Amino acid sequence: MKVNLIKPHMDLAQDKSKSSSERLNNLEIAYGIASTLEDNADKLEIIFDITTEYYRLKDLEKFKKFNDKSFEIASSIGDSIRLAKTYFYNGLYYRKTDLNTAFKNFYEAKEIYTAFDENKIRDQSEYAYDYGKVLIDLAQISRRVNDYTESEALTIRAIQKFELSGNLRYLTLCYTNLGRVSRYLEKYDEAVEYHLKSIEYGKKTEKTTLHAVVGYINIGEVYKYQGNYDKAREYYKKALAYKSYLKTDRGRYASIIDNLAYVNFLSNDSDSIPSSFHKALAIRDSINDVKGLPSSLIHLSEYYKFQNEDSISRLFANRAKDASLEINSNEELLKSYQLLSEVSPSEEGLEYAQKYIVLNDSLIKEERSFRDKFARIRFETEEKEQQLTAISRENQYLIFAILGLSVLFLLGYVIFRQQQSNKELLFEQKQQQSNQEIYRLLLSQQLKLEEGRKMEQHRMSEELHDGVLGRLFGVRLSLDGINQRANDGFTDARNKYIEELKSIEREIRLISHDLGTETLSPDIAYVDVVESLVSDLCTVHKMEFEFANDENIDWEVVDDQKKVNLFRIIQESLQNIFKHAKAKSVKINFDYVDDKINLTILDDGIGFKSSKVKRGIGLKNITSRVTQMNGVVDFISNQDAGTKVSVGIPI
Repeated sequence: MKVNLIKPHMDLAQDKSKSSSERLNNLEIAYGIASTLEDNADKLEIIFDITTEYYRLKDLEKFKKFNDKSFEIASSIGDSIRLAKTYFYNGLYYRKTDLNTAFKNFYEAKEIYTAFDENKIRDQSEYAYDYGKVLIDLAQISRRVNDYTESEALTIRAIQKFELSGNLRYLTLCYTNLGRVSRYLEKYDEAVEYHLKSIEYGKKTEKTTLHAVVGYINIGEVYKYQGNYDKAREYYKKALAYKSYLKTDRGRYASIIDNLAYVNFLSNDSDSIPSSFHKALAIRDSINDVKGLPSSLIHLSEYYKFQNEDSISRLFANRAKDASLEINSNEELLKSYQLLSEVSPSEEGLEYAQKYIVLNDSLIKEERSFRDKFARIRFETEEKEQQLTAISRENQYLIFAILGLSVLFLLGYVIFRQQQSNKELLFEQKQQQSNQEIYRLLLSQQLKLEEGRKMEQHRMSEELHDGVLGRLFGVRLSLDGINQRANDGFTDARNKYIEELKSIEREIRLISHDLGTETLSPDIAYVDVVESLVSDLCTVHKMEFEFANDENIDWEVVDDQKKVNLFRIIQESLQNIFKHAKAKSVKINFDYVDDKINLTILDDGIGFKSSKVKRGIGLKNITSRVTQMNGVVDFISNQDAGTKVSVGIPI
């Protein structure tokens, strides 16, 4: 399979020991194979893996390109989970360049996940983790535009989703965001608690030291804004205690010593203040920490302004202004304008004050604009949802109507089938009655034949006894009389013939007695019908037969329908033998075993190969009759080895 060809290249692309170019090359090969696959869930999964790797390799243009492909496939196959994730990835792409577009995409993803929650379409554990990531990104954007209440609410929901998913990786970020929001809302005690929680959850990750250092810096920030400089100093020093780590993270080290110096400055502890500020600035310059430079420059400007050295303060404020413009940091640019307005000559200071006012007003407008746009995005999304809900409701009505018609149609069909079944059942009942009537007629006919035979036997018995035997007795008496009177030498001969006549008389009496005696048992009627059938048919077709009935079978308790079916099975089997078997003899046996009547019909004919002979109507009729009696039937035959039909039915 092509999917198996992709895996080795994806493994190489994900191998961090390989060079970036090698990893990117393997991603290209993997996509080349994946592009030939049909659009389905497997292909979508592969494209997502490729997209994720481009993000990790910081190739954001390829990341966007392949995420767009994922969006197309997810839309075409209706995969809502993946569709939400493509919106999330789009949010990541625009997060640093276009806050509005980023928010819109994150919000689209959020609404899909919210629909899952409300409609309980999916198990929440399937998407809770991804939902949590969307919520925390929305929370951070809301914090950036100073919508702190919304940021706090979104972050709390994100924490709930991460806890539900069982993946707690982002809880440190969540509690850090809550700490910063609480600081802006001046809920300082809560802010400290949140940052401490962030440190605790950080201990459960691979970056324990990093989270501890960041957490202590953030707590120091809280106390600094609160004006509790001693506590701020305490936590900045706790962060500085991680010396081994800070040797590798020089930017964070510069941030700590810069903030620690600033706290000392704010608390009027001037010991080593300028040297610490300059040290932090030198480190940031050496590592090109463009984000940290404005902060160091502003702190130095504030320090020299406090020392009434306006020219030096103005120098650092100008540098802070340029550094802020370079990285588009409006907050620090605003602070630079404020300092320049205070330390510059009057006219120049007035210009900077004007710039400060303009920038501050524009930032307020921008903040308001962001909030309005975000509100509009929420409104439009909710309006779209309402439209979709209305369409969905109309579709539901249509579905209900179709279902109603389907139910009516099904009901009509069921009624029709029931009527047909009733007709079939009535026909079967009539057929059963007809079969029973046929059996009763056969039985009645046999009884009449038997009665006629008995009458004929009785008449013959009387005729033999009263007629033939009387005449023989008279002849014998006459011969005895002759013997008594004559003496002619033939007496012995006559005596011999007299004895022969006596023997004939005894035989006639025995025959007469046998003819006049009832020899049939109570169940002889049915067995006699069957035997008569076998005898008559085999005689006509000049075939030898053997018939045996197990005396343990009480035919009186056997259901009439079963008797008729067994009779017909024997009849059908004999007809098959006469037509096809070319047999010389047939054996028919009734046996009684384990409350079952077993019928065996065995011939010595040419047989047949059961695999090559299609069952005809006769065999099907036999099978059908056996099925009606809840019995089993087996046809055993081999070419030139005869055929055996075995039937077993419960009584």
